[in-house]
Amino acid sequence: MLVLASSLLVAIWPTVPTSAAHASSPASSITACPSAPSGSSRCFAHATGGGTTSPTGVSPTQIKSAYNWPTKSSAGAGQTIAIVDARDDPSAEADLAAFDNQYGLPACTTVNGCFTKVDASGGTNYPPFDNGWAFEISLDVQWAHAVAPGAKILLVEAQSSSNGHLFAAEDYAKAHAQYVSNSWGAFNEFATESKDDSHFVQPGTSFFVASDDRGLPAVYPSASPNVVSVGGTQLSFDAAGDVVSETGWSNGGGGCSTYEPADPAQSGFAGYAQVGCAGQRATPDVAADAAPASAVSVYDSNPFGGQTGNWFAAFGTSVASPLWAARAADAGIVVNASVVYSSTLTYRDVTAGNNGAPCLVGYDLCSGRGSWIGTKP
Repeated sequence: MLVLASSLLVAIWPTVPTSAAHASSPASSITACPSAPSGSSRCFAHATGGGTTSPTGVSPTQIKSAYNWPTKSSAGAGQTIAIVDARDDPSAEADLAAFDNQYGLPACTTVNGCFTKVDASGGTNYPPFDNGWAFEISLDVQWAHAVAPGAKILLVEAQSSSNGHLFAAEDYAKAHAQYVSNSWGAFNEFATESKDDSHFVQPGTSFFVASDDRGLPAVYPSASPNVVSVGGTQLSFDAAGDVVSETGWSNGGGGCSTYEPADPAQSGFAGYAQVGCAGQRATPDVAADAAPASAVSVYDSNPFGGQTGNWFAAFGTSVASPLWAARAADAGIVVNASVVYSSTLTYRDVTAGNNGAPCLVGYDLCSGRGSWIGTKP
């Protein structure tokens, strides 16, 4: 049903048992980036199992229907979405073509000007290959294009997963795109992290960061007040493929930052006080599909997980970040804390589920304000 909350139209979905929303990752799942040395970050992508010869995950049509998002092939036209990841994916463009062909999406190629791949300096001196990060790249690129097929995709590959290299890639991305998606982060926060917040500042550019996949506590750069931290949910579908509920994902990242203060727009929001962050940055801000039970289709022809085919079902807040970046590109507006905590967007308030913190009405450390629904803005 729909209720009017805080002068904003918010959809409240039927509550499902907490246990259903608290399902852990399947035993056969594959973690793309299982570790990150000190001073480095890891990607947050996972696959439910090895590759198959045909798609087994949720399709672009299902995601757009679940959130009532724009469906025109021109959605996102005039905008550029930058994807920042580490290492090289030599087949990123070819795999995107296979994904597009499967789902009837417009071609996005170097030749037609839609797809560009660069190193952190904007050149073609690409870093070494890594199969885990390549899987993350395939996921990010394909789903950014799926939701905003009219937008250009700029893939910026950092030399390594060191934070310094990733921040260098971020600096290039923010100067050449209106929307930047980051599906990576450190294992924790660190005392000097606020010094790196400047990498996530650029007039006219929106920054989206996955909130992690281990529940609480908060991690960096999701904890930066300069980014939109994107948490995870689980979509449940009926036999016809229509969504019937959305709940908080048990492994979605969130929590109160130890070192970063809340943006004034967040701390001034009516629901902020109930999460107990006491003036500190609270994560996530928002959420979208990320759970293994509603994993999305990804095509990756690189060796990954001993596959017998190249189609995977991918999950993690790595899915949620490019979904939000692409939906923002569809709207063509800057999305930052001031917008997130205003009445500009229409949310589905996710009130069932728990990631170590319960999903609540209005705002929580499980799903933030909820998921973005509707075609406007």
